[in-house]
Amino acid sequence: MSRDDAIKPLPEPTRESKPYWDALDQGRLVLQQCAACGKVRHYPRPVCDACYSMEATWLEATGRGRVHSFTVAHHAFHPGFNSEVPYILVTVELDEGVRMNAPLRATAPHAVRIGMPVRIVFERVRDDLTLPAFVPAGVAPA
Repeated sequence: MSRDDAIKPLPEPTRESKPYWDALDQGRLVLQQCAACGKVRHYPRPVCDACYSMEATWLEATGRGRVHSFTVAHHAFHPGFNSEVPYILVTVELDEGVRMNAPLRATAPHAVRIGMPVRIVFERVRDDLTLPAFVPAGVAPA
């Protein structure tokens, strides 16, 4: 296998994150919400960082938010991403008040702005795995 043919690393769902990944496979974004204090959290994890409860429910999210920060990667952090450089990684402040990291698509690196409205899109990478990405809010669904 050449350096450019490397396989991209992919996430492995855990017991706590399986509902999140299952929802992405269905074209939905869900976030954990503490069943005790109501705090919304992302990424999925077993314990609330506000009240330490281990009880959580799942909240259907809008998939909309604004760019909080971003970086343009000109050097792939892993050989599996060599064919994608340059690529944009964004941290998005979701409407639900949590931040989420994902690639930004359908945008030139020079056009990204802090505060730019974005929405989620779902990228199927295997039959059993869909990854989130974002596009500018005005981009029509594919």
